[in-house]
Amino acid sequence: MTSTSTAPRQVDEPASLAERAYRDIRDRLIMLDIRPGAPIDDRQLSQDLGVGRTPVREALKRLETDHLVISYPRRGTFATIVDITELADVSELRRVLEPLAASKAAMVATDEVRSQLDLLARDIGSRAGRLEDKRGLMEYDLDVHRLIYRAAGNPHLEDTLIRLDNLATRIWCLVLDKVPSVSGHIDEHVDLLVAIAGGDADRAAALALEHITSFERTIRAVL
Repeated sequence: MTSTSTAPRQVDEPASLAERAYRDIRDRLIMLDIRPGAPIDDRQLSQDLGVGRTPVREALKRLETDHLVISYPRRGTFATIVDITELADVSELRRVLEPLAASKAAMVATDEVRSQLDLLARDIGSRAGRLEDKRGLMEYDLDVHRLIYRAAGNPHLEDTLIRLDNLATRIWCLVLDKVPSVSGHIDEHVDLLVAIAGGDADRAAALALEHITSFERTIRAVL
């Protein structure tokens, strides 16, 4: 987490070198630190991450499945282009799956996770309208969504939504400078998190749908 918030990040089990490489490269691609269309130098990434080239290559294979990189015979591996036209396809799936995850999280989340969700809601609420570090807010947004997906307790749903959210965030980052404010989008999480933490499945589903619809509307307004 960046200095944007003091809210806790998810606590994961110790990751393998390949998993660590995957997460690091994935987030660089999402945040456009590796620019769309740029060639991927596995040797340089290996040096940057302090791991061998084998974990990096394993990570890149997974990232190709995520549609974040693409490999060409005899040409190499490249970051995928951010295709704005994919917004409709990604949003179509998220409008169905995000409410499902929010509803399920409200029903099955553990007490520990509910406490985390409640803490996040209070943290966001205390800063409402006052957070304008756009990059930090995007990273914050990713963390909030990933926590909700995990709280749903369905690893297949979690994996699918993470991939979709990653693609959506890349689109957002591409037009970030055109968006007047990101803070309002983050503030929308408060009621959603409270609903999940409180076990209100119907309200959580409705707010998740509203949040995704708002996101798509904001992006389309600046295209």
